[in-house]
Amino acid sequence: MASAAGGGAAGEGEWLKVAELRATVQAQDPHAKELDNLTLRRFLRARDHNVDKAAAMFLKFLQWRREAAPDGFVPEEQVRRELAQDKVCMGGVDRTGRPFLVGFPARHYSANRDMAEFKSFVVYFFDKICARIPRGQEKFLCVVDLKGWGYSNCDIRAYIAAIEIMQINGIRTTTRRDSARR
Repeated sequence: MASAAGGGAAGEGEWLKVAELRATVQAQDPHAKELDNLTLRRFLRARDHNVDKAAAMFLKFLQWRREAAPDGFVPEEQVRRELAQDKVCMGGVDRTGRPFLVGFPARHYSANRDMAEFKSFVVYFFDKICARIPRGQEKFLCVVDLKGWGYSNCDIRAYIAAIEIMQINGIRTTTRRDSARR
């Protein structure tokens, strides 16, 4: 059944819960019908398959999304200043087919940052990377190059904002520190 539904290792029980989640959220917000089952499954998994908690999280996401990207996306013009700093670039895919992006936090300065534009910038890049995730793949990779990063680049408010955006979107994060010197 998982392959018929379009991706990932999921059993019939999980797809039944996705259907239950869809019915629950569509009853409260008709815009929920626009999103696919894989998106709903992401929220279900983020809440350990608890349909009520996943529904609450998903409805909160829909409300946030309407505010963060009223047109359904963040236009490039809205984040032009952030893009000009080349803090993030899109890569190709890794050996397992996950698309990746590379972040350069040494190019970020909190003194020059407008928080609303930065948040839109984060949404812009998550939309870009998620659009590149092939069907059946559920992950993307973000590599952070800390070369040249220092106190003037440290921006805890921006980091917290980015993490909150990931949480609202049902994105679970894992980190791996590679201390290999080149």
